[in-house]
Amino acid sequence: MLLTLDAVRKTHGTTTLLDGVSLGIDDTQRIGVVGRNGAGKSTLLRIVAEREAPDEGRVAARSDLRIGLLDQTDVLPAGTIGSLVLGDRIEHEWAGSAATRSVLDGLEIRHRLHEDTTHLSGGERRRVALARLLVTDALEGLDLLVLDEPTNHLDVEGVAWLADFLRRRRRALLVVTHDRWFLDEVCDVTWEVAGGAVNAYEGGYAAYVLARAERERVAATTEARRSNLLRKELAWLRRGPPARTSKPQFRIDAANALIADEPPARQSMTLLRAASARLGKSVYDVEDVTLGYGEKKLLEHVTWRIGPGDRLAVVGVNGAGKSTLLRLLAGELQAMAGHIAVGQTVRPAYLSQLVAELDPRLRVLEAVEEVGRYLAVESGGSRELTAGQLLESFGFAAAKQWTRVGDLSGGERRRLQILRLLLGGANVLLLDEPTNDLDIETLQALEDVLDGWPGTLIVVSHDRYFVERVADSTMALLGDGSLRQMIGGIDEYLERRAKGGATPAVSGEPVPTGGNSRGGESRGGDTRVDEKARGKELTRLERLIVRLDKREKALHEQLAEAAADHAKALALDAELREVLAEKISAEDAWLDLAEG
Repeated sequence: MLLTLDAVRKTHGTTTLLDGVSLGIDDTQRIGVVGRNGAGKSTLLRIVAEREAPDEGRVAARSDLRIGLLDQTDVLPAGTIGSLVLGDRIEHEWAGSAATRSVLDGLEIRHRLHEDTTHLSGGERRRVALARLLVTDALEGLDLLVLDEPTNHLDVEGVAWLADFLRRRRRALLVVTHDRWFLDEVCDVTWEVAGGAVNAYEGGYAAYVLARAERERVAATTEARRSNLLRKELAWLRRGPPARTSKPQFRIDAANALIADEPPARQSMTLLRAASARLGKSVYDVEDVTLGYGEKKLLEHVTWRIGPGDRLAVVGVNGAGKSTLLRLLAGELQAMAGHIAVGQTVRPAYLSQLVAELDPRLRVLEAVEEVGRYLAVESGGSRELTAGQLLESFGFAAAKQWTRVGDLSGGERRRLQILRLLLGGANVLLLDEPTNDLDIETLQALEDVLDGWPGTLIVVSHDRYFVERVADSTMALLGDGSLRQMIGGIDEYLERRAKGGATPAVSGEPVPTGGNSRGGESRGGDTRVDEKARGKELTRLERLIVRLDKREKALHEQLAEAAADHAKALALDAELREVLAEKISAEDAWLDLAEG
């Protein structure tokens, strides 16, 4: 045993974060720490790393224990990147270490060692701090790495590299992260910090969800809403892409028994207000668009069709133009060449990475009610949720709703932004890194709401789990100005990046849309669909067919109710014909792919 905590108690102000916690860390354990924002996760890490002392209890560590900590509050001293990461080590000392070279390349700082840290952004400084710790570990062999949100400011490729690097490391690890894919890939134990206690679960995130749901079922928990979200998460884990994580058969069997009557993976709650602003046949037609800054072209001769109901994720290297693409669709930027045709019924809502649009003087409830007081939903029957009820579903308890916006944390303001968008009655959501600063429970609540989103969804995110959870198709910007559909999802994107990035694009050729494409090919790339990609496309089409089938049944019911209203019946009949045509197209695509 490397270290033990015995009856540790820690209080901040009037809040008890840790109350009589007793735990231990073994030599090779890889432990993921989860919990709501403010639950005490970072405090637990600082106590383990001996940066903070407990109020009561004790921490007993092996006498020669060497601990490395990546803290969110660490401040980098002045100097060059090279001097901070490599210290005074001579070049042949660190260059001969494969692990050190991997760190410098994986965090993209090998060719920036001469740069001064005073000119770096917050995200770049965070990467340098992580590199410094990992290089120290590679060259000196630390016994325990303690990492607080190491995936912040890393793109999808960087997160995949870090997961692989830590998985190969055979010494103890304690990590706080909200990245659920990362937890599954790296950790073999999960600690949940909640209510002053720390509950331990064997396995990564998937095993944690199963064990926690089972524990709540046995205890006959009264928290029905949270339990339903967990059961729904399990349903998606069973249906989701099999390549995302390996799941032992006994866990699959247990999950099947637990969720025999699980809620559907999509459309558990239909947002009727948004549905009232129905989209037409066309949303965005991007025609031969070029956009850049100076001589750098972020988008070059890009043609892209986006249709109603498409659920698209956009991934790419840092600086490739992901946020620029969303701003272009939102109308905040103008193309240098080409044009974008926007459907007449399109009402977009854009979530930026900033939180400046929120008035810090307003109370939380007031900030929501100035957009809307009610949200109509359909969940086993039509009903309305008040602004206060929606706030509670996003983690704002009744007392918190009267807090001023200026006093909220970054994650809380992010939640507030998303709620305001949903209440605004938009039918197209453009979300730029919506998962930033959100804890896992809030991510689940967000995913649950987006499940019932009837409009078009375009999201930029480095959170691989979130992307696979809410999107049906993945588009990639590989840094060469082109946009390509990744039939195999993020796996295909990472494979392409590992092989050297993009192949030359075919100028002017349309990129298939995410929701209405039939199988599809990656524009200008390798058209061979391997088994992994084929399985993912089949899963996407199955989910689309289920969603369209439910919409068809709902329209039949509405037609029966509107028999006396001729105008309304005609409108419903037209929508039903569109749904049936899309369903037939999806079924044909599924059959073609299944037989191919």
